[in-house]
Amino acid sequence: MIPKCHPGLLLLPCMVVSLAQKIAADETPSDEQAIRAKIQSYVDAFNKHDAEAVAAHWTENGDFVTPGELDLKGRQAIQAEFEAYFQGSPEARVEVTEPEIRFLSPGVAVEEGTARLLAPEPTETQYVAIHVKTAEGWRMDSVREQAQARPQSHYEQLKELEWMIGEWVDADDDATVETTCQWTKNNNFITRSFRVYVAGSVNLEGTQIIGWDPAARTIRSWMFDSEGGFGVGVWTRNGDQWTVRALQVLAGGERASAINTMTYVDDDTFTIRSTNREIDGELSPDIPEIKVVRK
Repeated sequence: MIPKCHPGLLLLPCMVVSLAQKIAADETPSDEQAIRAKIQSYVDAFNKHDAEAVAAHWTENGDFVTPGELDLKGRQAIQAEFEAYFQGSPEARVEVTEPEIRFLSPGVAVEEGTARLLAPEPTETQYVAIHVKTAEGWRMDSVREQAQARPQSHYEQLKELEWMIGEWVDADDDATVETTCQWTKNNNFITRSFRVYVAGSVNLEGTQIIGWDPAARTIRSWMFDSEGGFGVGVWTRNGDQWTVRALQVLAGGERASAINTMTYVDDDTFTIRSTNREIDGELSPDIPEIKVVRK
């Protein structure tokens, strides 16, 4: 027969067991925490250039495929390779940020992440590491590391226009024009967003995209405005002066053209003027030189 008990007394053993489990959990790090501690230990050993300590993170017969596709088998081979590497790269340092860890079983885990080599030249690699739980604790049994493909960039062809990056303004008694220039991802394009204010209200706005045309091997631009007009331009440079030969289709279908000249003065100033302006074959007045300053 089961004796009758007060409900609170029935809960007491559960509370005691639960508290004991919580204390044990707090005192003993989880397997994931142990692996993350090993990752930090590996980074510390690498940055101290301690090849023996680095190799000790592998199992005795573990293997390591390097970004250069060199297949190293066993701690001794891995240690010898790191000794040679540290000798030839005395400034080498690495960091690993927030790798993903998942468990295949209680004794096997997979780590995936990105390693960033900070010196002598910043590079990134992607890696997959298999961790196994041994009598020595968690060790890497297999690591595959690959150089991360560099995205294509036309920065070298566009860097002569880097002075344009930032916010600019030009104003007179009739209107104010504010322009913001910034790089897109991978520095493949520069975007120029502009707004024209008349009597304090936005009268016109638009975006110009400037990029390198690898087929024609020239700088081109594409412009779209809030009235529905759009256009293209071809850029050429002569010293501190850039000439943009622009063609545009206006909102009503008219075809316009102009030669716009931008002249770099200093990091906070440039001038712009527009000549040879035509709309459907009829000449329009030139726009004299305007001074534009960094906002």
